[in-house]
Amino acid sequence: MRFGVVRTPRGDRLVFPWGSKLVDVLDFATAQGISLPATSPMEVLKTEGTVPFLRRVWDLLEDFEEGTTYEEGGVKFLPPVPWPEKIICLGRNYIDHCREHGKPPPKKPIIFAKFRNTLLGHGGKILLPRSSNMVDYEAEMVVIVGKGGKGIPREEAMKHVLGFTVGNDVSARDCQFGDGQWVRGKSFDTFLPLGPFVASPDEVGNPHSLGISLTLNGQKMQDSSTSMMVFPVDFLISYISTDITLSPGDLICTGTPAGVGYFRNPQVFLKDGDRLKIEIEKIGTLENSVGLP
Repeated sequence: MRFGVVRTPRGDRLVFPWGSKLVDVLDFATAQGISLPATSPMEVLKTEGTVPFLRRVWDLLEDFEEGTTYEEGGVKFLPPVPWPEKIICLGRNYIDHCREHGKPPPKKPIIFAKFRNTLLGHGGKILLPRSSNMVDYEAEMVVIVGKGGKGIPREEAMKHVLGFTVGNDVSARDCQFGDGQWVRGKSFDTFLPLGPFVASPDEVGNPHSLGISLTLNGQKMQDSSTSMMVFPVDFLISYISTDITLSPGDLICTGTPAGVGYFRNPQVFLKDGDRLKIEIEKIGTLENSVGLP
């Protein structure tokens, strides 16, 4: 199952990708006699028991003949989780990124936060801030929490995953390292593009064996595998939830592999007119431009 959120003349709608079309989930569910527990995209994602309803609707798409559909070029993609309560991020969580950083893998997860103002959809423009000349990219696999909880045992952790999406942890390196902590340099407006769709766990399979890459203006800059993660998804969910209650719709950005601009020689930073494409095997392709405010 895959789903996303788009802005249409009818408002923000939850959609399933189906061939070259986007199927309006609520309209199709209603036509099939299935009543979803909620109607707005964020309410749907945060309502307990919604996923089985979405699965029922998705499974009926094989017989889809008519209903409300949208063309990808005729809508604006929003982040597939448009209003998360928390955005939790991991630093230095790839072995190859630790190597280019010149540091050993951390003994415990390095956790920081981003804010909701960072969220940007597929096709949107990453805005270059006035206070930084060192804006960098970071391809990341993002976990969406489906079932909340605290003190989640590791062996139960994957049952709390709604799905996975593609993210870009955009970072203003001069602010990030100059501040002595990472939150401001990671949290400027538009600094977390996401999407275009969420892929359910059964679509993805093993999340720790996926190719992950980023190209900048057609040149491949990052090319790795999620097998290089220091701390896997199940461990992270258990570790974070020890003291922080996870809620449905929370995002966990799981870190980036080697190839970021800051550690290149010469260094590479984003500039007006750049185009980025991030691909994660079995999850999807996220594309964004870069520009001035």
